[in-house]
Amino acid sequence: MNNRKIAVVGIGGVGGYMAGMLGRAFPHLTLAARGKRLESLREHGLVLHSDYHGEIVIKPELVMPCEDIGEQDFIFVCVKNYSLEEVCRSMEHAVTDHTVIIPVMNGTDPGDRIRNTLKKGTVVDSLIYIIAFANADDSVSQQGSLAKLYIGIPNADSAQQEIVNDVSEILSAANIDHETTSDIEQAIWRKYILNCAYNVTTACYDNNIGQIRSDPIKAKEYEDLVYEAYQVARSKHINILPDDIDTIIHRFYYEYADNFTSSLQRDISAGKPSELEVFSGYLVREAEKLGVAVPVTRRMYQELKRRTQ
Repeated sequence: MNNRKIAVVGIGGVGGYMAGMLGRAFPHLTLAARGKRLESLREHGLVLHSDYHGEIVIKPELVMPCEDIGEQDFIFVCVKNYSLEEVCRSMEHAVTDHTVIIPVMNGTDPGDRIRNTLKKGTVVDSLIYIIAFANADDSVSQQGSLAKLYIGIPNADSAQQEIVNDVSEILSAANIDHETTSDIEQAIWRKYILNCAYNVTTACYDNNIGQIRSDPIKAKEYEDLVYEAYQVARSKHINILPDDIDTIIHRFYYEYADNFTSSLQRDISAGKPSELEVFSGYLVREAEKLGVAVPVTRRMYQELKRRTQ
């Protein structure tokens, strides 16, 4: 296993966490980065401040732009949705028929988009529950005691399941908390529904979770966003159950730390490109196709879209 060539593309919060954990276990780790981040990683290595795992500093074997990385056995793609196709084209030369690609991203369809763009290798779909972000000094912080990955391939045959098991072996060796699932689409939508409320509410009000939770009107809107996304999922015949929604609501009220923020909130507040279309625009458009009413989602989407234009 130590001979496996592993790359992480996109060294932000999630990518930095994955790289920090993988770098402790695998010597042949390549990080794909650009500009100031690339120079910092080459000079200082990757510094991860993890509430879950403690202080971690790793020195990857290679740090280089995505288009320069060599052929890889496994590639973890941890980029923003809006840059996915461009990143796929940049790393196409690093993907062989035997390469396994694991998108650790937001949204419901990054796996299919990678399959459609690259048309080679095997994509193992995934999602991660984590609060992580890059700091001004290029270190990465992971907050809280939850950092869990779910992996799987929709309708996997026996050969594909073996590949999922290979990814699980790598994650176990790196001490990354994870679980394989036979219904990855269900797992992805569970997180997507959560994010449609978590990211959109915190971004719309530029509040942390404690501020949203302590305001009865904002807390009710958070619940409304969850239920609207749930109705869209059900209309798409995703296997989401009422118990899943109860868990998402319970997590909001009783599990998140008061100081938790979201990636959408941080990006919009900083004037950076954001994943608004992933968390909100996509849901509004799907609701229109399916004839599902999503008034709170639509109102917040329009407000955030106005603010970012």
